Parts: sequence; structure tokens; C-alpha cells
Amino acid sequence: MNIKTWIGTGVIAFIVIYAVGLNNSLIEKEEGVNQAWAQVENQYQRRADLIPNLVSTVRGAANFEQETITQVIEARSRATSINVSAGDLNDPAALQQFDQAQQQLSGALSRLLVTVERYPELTATQNFRDLQTQLEGTENRISTERMRFNRAAQEYNTSIRRFPANLVAGIFGHQQKAYFEAIEGAEQAPEVSFD
Repeated sequence: MNIKTWIGTGVIAFIVIYAVGLNNSLIEKEEGVNQAWAQVENQYQRRADLIPNLVSTVRGAANFEQETITQVIEARSRATSINVSAGDLNDPAALQQFDQAQQQLSGALSRLLVTVERYPELTATQNFRDLQTQLEGTENRISTERMRFNRAAQEYNTSIRRFPANLVAGIFGHQQKAYFEAIEGAEQAPEVSFD
């Protein structure tokens, strides 16, 4: 073998090793996105698990508005029926559909908690206060995990768009991940009425 063949072989070997290493790095970042998504789902599941206890506690109050409870139960059912797998994270429409169902559940829960204010005997019970505190904590955790997911998705998306990683990403099928975004109209504060 002559020197040109050795150099050519060395360059090809370097490119292959570099591409494999870059692909492994992208896989690691993609797994970070998947792990962050699992944490988002975990917190949404925690909220969904708290709702039956909250509903049964509220149902115990005399003359509580059945329509409000029904809205919460239906919203929970819709929210838990929409599943987004790690493979769907490339699809902004799937993530948006999931997020809309979760936002509808958040809205129904907010209406329930506003309505509960009319029942001082209910808000005075320790069980209800404990559930309300757990629910508020869960909402904060959801917000934190969504932020972490967006950060992981941003890091991954940036990595697969940079040169030369974009060449490797294209070869190995890495695709951009969707982000959680504010729903339309979120910039306006909701009106709360105690009528």
C-alpha cells in the first residue's frame, strides 16, 4: 500500500468514527428529551390520580353543583385518553392536542376550586385542604417539568441543526422535537366571577 491509500483509509476511518460518536451524542440528547417527557407525563398522571379523591370529597358537600363535578370528570377522561409517546414528540400537532386536553382539565379544576369557595364547610375540612395543597403542588411540578422538557428539546434541536451534526442527523433520521407552547389567548388573564 502506498502513502495515499493509508491517508485515504485514515481519513475515512476518522470520518466514520467521528460520525458514530456524533450520532451517539445525539442519541444521548434524544434520550434526555424522552426522559423529560416521561417526567411531564408522570406529573400529569399524579394530577389525574388526585382528581377522583378531590371529586369524592367535594361530592360530599350538600347541594354542590353537579355540573361542575361532571365537567371535571369529563375533562379528566379526555385528558387521560390522549397519549403522546416519545415517538410522537416530533409531531407538534400531537403535542398540541395533548396540551389542549390538559389545559381543559386545568380550566375545569379551576372552576371547581372557584365554586368550592361558596361552601365554607367544605373548605374547612382537612381532607379538602390537603387535596387542594397537593393539587397546587402538582400544578407547580407540571410547570417545572414542562420547562425542563422544553429545555431538553431545545438542546437536542439545536444539536441536530448545527453543522456537521445536521449531516449525521439527516443520515440517521434524527428529527426535531416539538415544544410546549402557550395556548392561544393565554396572554390574557381569565375573568373570574363569583356570581
